[in-house]
Formats: sequence, C-alpha cells, structure tokens
Amino acid sequence: MSSISTELRQAFLAADVRPTVQRYAVLHHLLRDGVHATAEEIFRAVNRQDPRASRATVYNSLKSLTRAGLVREVISEGKAARYDASLRPHHHFVCERCGQVEDIAWFELPAGKQALGARRVRSFEVVFRGVCEKCGGSQPRTGETT
Repeated sequence: MSSISTELRQAFLAADVRPTVQRYAVLHHLLRDGVHATAEEIFRAVNRQDPRASRATVYNSLKSLTRAGLVREVISEGKAARYDASLRPHHHFVCERCGQVEDIAWFELPAGKQALGARRVRSFEVVFRGVCEKCGGSQPRTGETT
C-alpha cells in the first residue's frame, strides 16, 4: 500500500469519517498533487478518473471533509474558495494578482492566548495577502511595504 493510501486511511480513522469512494478521491487528489484547487477543479480531476462522480457529490464531499478537519477552505477575496488537504499545520499566502495560494510554515502567535481571553478557539490560521515573487513581489509598487 502506498504511503498516501496509508495516510488517507489513518486520516479518515482519526477524524471518524466514513471513507466513501468520493471522499477518498477528493482527498487523494488534493494530497497527491499538493494543490490548492477550487471545487470546480477538483470536480474535473475526480470526474476524469470516475465519470460517475457528480458535481454535487464532490461539493458534498468537500463539505464533509472540511467539517471533519481533513480539508481546509482558503477564502480568496473575490475569487472562488480553494481547498487544501495538507494534514500538517501551516498558514497561507494569497497573491492578489494571480490568485496563487502558497503554504507558509506554521508559527505560533505569541500574544494569541492573552488576546483571546476566555474564548475557546477550535483552530486558526494566518493568511498573508500581497504579490508573489512570480508576479513581481520582490519589487514593491508605490504604497506597498516589504
């Protein structure tokens, strides 16, 4: 059994989620390709492998996997949400020009607990927004900070 299959099986067991064929296909696509794909991109990829996979089934699978914490929805202002299945904690950088979503190594927020007081936080992530290197991020425009 491949390491990704073992990782998927363990993830479903740990999250106490029934590993349907469709959920497995969605999670496998996201993990195997390491992409931050839109629901439509995931549908097309899964449907190429199994033409019986409907758009509704893929969307429902994404909803179930997100609720279970196996997939994270990355909201990009004015664009379709992207989905990420990296099972390791990390943050994101979203390019405001091309829409590319990149993983950023996880770090703790030092003042987090003090700032939140008695609130009970289930999870959090930091999303940086700006211009990626490919779009010219190394050369800030007027008004942008480095």
